[in-house]
Amino acid sequence: MSEQSGFWSRYVFSTDHKTIAKQYLITGLIMAVLGGWLAQGMRAQIAWPYTDVPGFGLIEPGRFNALVTMHGTIMVFWVAMPILLGAFGNFLIPLMIGARDMAFPKLNMLSYWTFFTSTVVLVASFFVDAGPAAGGWTSYPPLSADPGYTGVHLGTDLWILAVALEFASMLMGGVNYLTTTVNMRAPGMRMMDLPIVVWMQLSAAVLFMLSVGPLISGAVMLLLDRNLGSGFFDPAKGGDPLLFQHLFWFFGHPEVYVILLPGIGMVAEVMTSCARKTLFGYRMIVISVIAAGLLSFIVWAHHQFVSGLDPRLALPFALTTILISVPFAVVLFSLIATLWRASIRYTPAMLFAVSTVAMFLIGGTTGIFLGAAAADIYFHDTYFVVAHFHYTLFPATILGMLTGIYHWFPKMFGRMLNETLGKVHFWLTILFFNLTFIPQFVLGIAGHPRRVADPLQYDLLLRDMQSYNIVSTVGAIGLFSVQILFIVNFFLSMLRGRAAEANPWQATTVEWLTPSPPGHGNFAGEVVAVRGPYEYSPPGEDTDWLPQGELQPAMHSATSR
Repeated sequence: MSEQSGFWSRYVFSTDHKTIAKQYLITGLIMAVLGGWLAQGMRAQIAWPYTDVPGFGLIEPGRFNALVTMHGTIMVFWVAMPILLGAFGNFLIPLMIGARDMAFPKLNMLSYWTFFTSTVVLVASFFVDAGPAAGGWTSYPPLSADPGYTGVHLGTDLWILAVALEFASMLMGGVNYLTTTVNMRAPGMRMMDLPIVVWMQLSAAVLFMLSVGPLISGAVMLLLDRNLGSGFFDPAKGGDPLLFQHLFWFFGHPEVYVILLPGIGMVAEVMTSCARKTLFGYRMIVISVIAAGLLSFIVWAHHQFVSGLDPRLALPFALTTILISVPFAVVLFSLIATLWRASIRYTPAMLFAVSTVAMFLIGGTTGIFLGAAAADIYFHDTYFVVAHFHYTLFPATILGMLTGIYHWFPKMFGRMLNETLGKVHFWLTILFFNLTFIPQFVLGIAGHPRRVADPLQYDLLLRDMQSYNIVSTVGAIGLFSVQILFIVNFFLSMLRGRAAEANPWQATTVEWLTPSPPGHGNFAGEVVAVRGPYEYSPPGEDTDWLPQGELQPAMHSATSR
């Protein structure tokens, strides 16, 4: 494999998995700023209805609906997926299995540029005359199927096209992840020797590939309804709007785990490294993740308990919803057991990892209420759901993402992040995150509906509770603002940070055998796996860690078993 030469081939149209990972990461971080900025407009409108919001102006109901739609869409599809799967999947999988690149480097390059095209299309929808999509991030018909809704025609069509392109990108990536992991592992590395984050990335890729088909079909039908007058979702033409909800959530619930598993995998890697202990229950974690993936396909209708679904279906879907919490409980308690009696190093990455587990436990516990059909009838479409949703996805995606960035930044860029700034960033992030969403649990219990532009139009009880909305909004402003610390730390460290060693954390997995950052082709020789991935504190050894692999002179291409 020859070294790529020239600026365009090395840094723009590169086939090197590490460069593509950085492209996904930077693009995802830019979109995170956009998605977070949209949330500021939403929260300002809710706290102080119909006042001028800096950067937004007067937010009337139609514009508020667009903010809700685009914030949710961007954070799920253009932040969580490209960073957790696109960036970290690309960067870590070849390095952690001892491969020189992905199985299909050109397809990998195409996957990023397809994703970039989807980003351009989505951002362009903000500038069309009718404005961006405003039918909710789930885009339910009949609202989204009406091309005349508040004049939003082209904006919603661009939204559907952008989502389709993003899905195509992730499908290309999934094919690469699966093929690379199965066929290109280092000699001696069995499937049950894979680092746990590789298992998580592999499981997420398979879940996405198996679940996305129905939603692609639904998107095509929605486009036909909007532009050609078909009636897939129009009852007057023999269609059924509830059909789209089934198609969406058959994909949508596995999608939760598609973006959750990679973050949990990175948390596990950081915990075992910073605790200096073998990952507790490795095999049980792998089995639990596979079980959760299978169960994720038979829980989707718990999102539809109040949709008019046959009540006889409520019980089986409530039972599967409770059942799927069991494998995740195994994973979380395995992580907690890894910390038991450990000698913990509290790096910024470790702080974010521990907080991920703590915050996710709140999300999982509150989800039990929504999984019970009787309770969900009351809580559905209230701020209780919003708070639960963010306590589930924010830890696994944003906190998990930050865990990974703080841990692998030295390997990515060859520089160390400023640890003091990292710890300040951590504490302020956790403070403002809880300040934002704990009040929303209280509002939801009181019956405060979500996705409304003017909460003051409701009964006197909710008017008396408006102070909770103001506190939540102050928290959201703080949460968004404190990320400036991270951005400053990220780019200053990239340019002027202390040079990183090859293995600054004394971690055991194979990627730390390379220089920081790795050169083209990754490894100076051929990697041979000689033990499991987490040999920490082995008895009778002089060091408290043993590397999983060894470098040997390359006798043949390291891209084959």
